[in-house]
Amino acid sequence: MRNVRLIVLMVGLFALLGAGLASAQTTTIQLAGWSSSDAENAALEAMVAAFEEANPDIDVELIFAPEYETFMQTGFASGDYPNVFYVDSFRLQDWASAGVLEPYGDQITNPDDLYASLRDIFTYDGQLYCAPKDFSTLALVYNTDLFEAAGVAVPTNWEELRAAAEALTTEDVAGLTTGIELPRFLPFLYEAGGSILSEDGTEVVLDSDATITAVDYFVSLYTDGVAKSPADLGAGWAGEAFGQGKAAMTIEGNWIIQYLIDQFPDTNWAVSELPVGSEGPATMAFTVCYGVAAAANNDNLEASVRLADFLTGPEGAMMVGESGFGPMPARASAAETWLSSRGEEFAPFVAGGDYSYAWSFPPGFGTFIDTFNNGLNEAVKGNVDVQELVQDSAEAAQEALDELM
Repeated sequence: MRNVRLIVLMVGLFALLGAGLASAQTTTIQLAGWSSSDAENAALEAMVAAFEEANPDIDVELIFAPEYETFMQTGFASGDYPNVFYVDSFRLQDWASAGVLEPYGDQITNPDDLYASLRDIFTYDGQLYCAPKDFSTLALVYNTDLFEAAGVAVPTNWEELRAAAEALTTEDVAGLTTGIELPRFLPFLYEAGGSILSEDGTEVVLDSDATITAVDYFVSLYTDGVAKSPADLGAGWAGEAFGQGKAAMTIEGNWIIQYLIDQFPDTNWAVSELPVGSEGPATMAFTVCYGVAAAANNDNLEASVRLADFLTGPEGAMMVGESGFGPMPARASAAETWLSSRGEEFAPFVAGGDYSYAWSFPPGFGTFIDTFNNGLNEAVKGNVDVQELVQDSAEAAQEALDELM
């Protein structure tokens, strides 16, 4: 009997030791991001669960931070921040230059499958810092009922866009609505052959004939009355104005899809690629990568890279595609998966991945963006000359660049 008790006690002891050993061998890392929607949150939770199942030695603590920027900046200041975290393309250069990111680009699975334009966005100082988790592009969204009633064809270039906007404008409906802001204007700049900075980023090239052409075209749509801002139409954003039938066209990202389905199920609409300028097509890529904390502040670097690579790798991209909640997979191999879950009619958003430009700027360019946005809005109101807007914005960009040199 004593021997039986002894065996039972030993078995129990070994079980406890085994559990303790397993616990000691499990690494816990934090993954932080912002909460954008229940669907996106659920999709990420499912991806994390799949990673943990494939990597039983790693536990992932998922953090959805309400005030994400403040949360991360506070962590950066203290040196205590999550192992893996969202990095908006707009913040990549700021955070990379601050030394809070570990460049793990050389450990990404099959990086050539990632859209080249997205790889470029997350490359800083010659290094690919992180892999994009997904992306969105801008396209032309149009009301099919209004187009049919007016007998208007879907515009494919600037001339046709203006003609369509004129034909579709009525007392109650604007031909076009979009935000009067830099990210909505930039496709026009690139399609005209212009740019803000030189290719190597060392020179401001905004003050050019191409910029004047693009700004003049964009502004004239509003001053001629064939385009109106969302605010002028009593809406909070362009998607709302379009869904309400107050505008026949809008330039928006693929985030508009679910919004229109949920909020305006009776509005009939379709999507096409943005009308092309004289120098070819362009659109903007709005994207986020999974950044990994710099080695100096990351006790679990290897586990962190494994998580980031899983979430952005072939399996993770397929899961993003299957979820179909909005953003598109950053891997070309998963594009058809997203379209099959969302709808082939939304292919224009995917097509933009091949010729998109980054919504990204060097550190310190906030003043330039504010200067341009304010000037563009004043130009639309007729208060600022186009040439003055371009010159003031170019000077603001030059001041920001000088601070970096």
